[in-house]
Amino acid sequence: MKHILSQIFHTGKFTMGFCIFMGILLLMVFYPLINPGDPLKIVSIGTFARPGTYISLYDAVDSRLNTLKLDEAPANRLESVLKMEDRVKMVMWFEAVEIPIGHLNIHDTEALLALWEEHYDSTVRPEGMTKADRNYFQRLDESLNRVLVTKEKILATRDASTAELQEIRAIEDTDYVNLKNVANVKRLPLGTDNFGRDVLKELVAAIRTSLVIGLIAGTIATLIGLTLGLISGFIGGIVDDIIMFVTNIFTVIPAFVLLILISYSIGQDQRGPTTVAVVIGMTAWVWTARAVRSQVISLRNRDHVNLSKLSGHNLFLIIVTDILPYIASYVVMALILQISGAILAEAQLSMLGLGPKTTEVPTLGLMMNWSMLYTAHLNGYWWAYFPVLLTIALISFSLNLMNTGLDQVFNPTLRD
Repeated sequence: MKHILSQIFHTGKFTMGFCIFMGILLLMVFYPLINPGDPLKIVSIGTFARPGTYISLYDAVDSRLNTLKLDEAPANRLESVLKMEDRVKMVMWFEAVEIPIGHLNIHDTEALLALWEEHYDSTVRPEGMTKADRNYFQRLDESLNRVLVTKEKILATRDASTAELQEIRAIEDTDYVNLKNVANVKRLPLGTDNFGRDVLKELVAAIRTSLVIGLIAGTIATLIGLTLGLISGFIGGIVDDIIMFVTNIFTVIPAFVLLILISYSIGQDQRGPTTVAVVIGMTAWVWTARAVRSQVISLRNRDHVNLSKLSGHNLFLIIVTDILPYIASYVVMALILQISGAILAEAQLSMLGLGPKTTEVPTLGLMMNWSMLYTAHLNGYWWAYFPVLLTIALISFSLNLMNTGLDQVFNPTLRD
């Protein structure tokens, strides 16, 4: 056993796949300890908050202020409201009202703003410009004015008896707050999804659920395929014909179509993760059965098997002691592929709306389904779908790498 493990971990493909898969497992185990709580809890009012660190403005205004004079602060404020697309739009406005811009460089912020302040008029209605575009330019002009005209901001509270505002504090543009002094700070490394839920926490929980589905479905499919393949290949005759007839029927019917039909007939309320896993496993055993059968046929007439038959050993004992050990490595590789295939099958089902119930636990497929329904991919909310796609790809890639590495060790034709 020690020699076999040494051979396995000396294959680069298996080691790389194993490291990737273990990294995903470690994230799944330790992140909930760092950030516990319900992964489906709504933490944001509104959809698709961008990744970053969020501080409570309510707490920040009461925190101790520090005065910092930073030379780059004005430029940073201007850059936050004047993006490249805004610069392009400003040039479009100049052209629409026939303002000569010559060789204006849109990267020259000073020249661009000078021309804008000189010519922009919110009352002008250029021909062919929609109301939405005019409103956009008005909002842009207001944002620029707020940034360019530096004024102190006054915090005030309303007196309960007189209903008048009373000044509490004046905030200058040089006032800063240390994050450590703010009571409530929330870090969202991957932002929030369409429901306002922490994407990273949801993703970690989805990995766990999808791996459980893959393990259950892969185990069921492998056990069914192994059992039928062993019986069919060893006994042969009419038993082999019957099993192969059933197998051929399942081969003719596309497995994913059958999976869709069964999932749809179960109904949304009954489709929990375990149910989906069982359905996937019951439809994915065919190729395993055929492959195991071919392996058993090549083994059943070998000398050690014939010796066991002459010794009077029963069918079960012969299969367990004389056949199964010789195909054990192949069975493990089949299980790995079945797990990978089951995770992908669940993702496909969920994207079609036929996955597990959406109110219980997240899965990788459900997260993709939610991001598609709320058009995250069309609106540039990459954090809602790209990490999920990357995770699915990494899980499938790592499992297939491990399978290829095992094949290099146990397959004589590939052995160095």
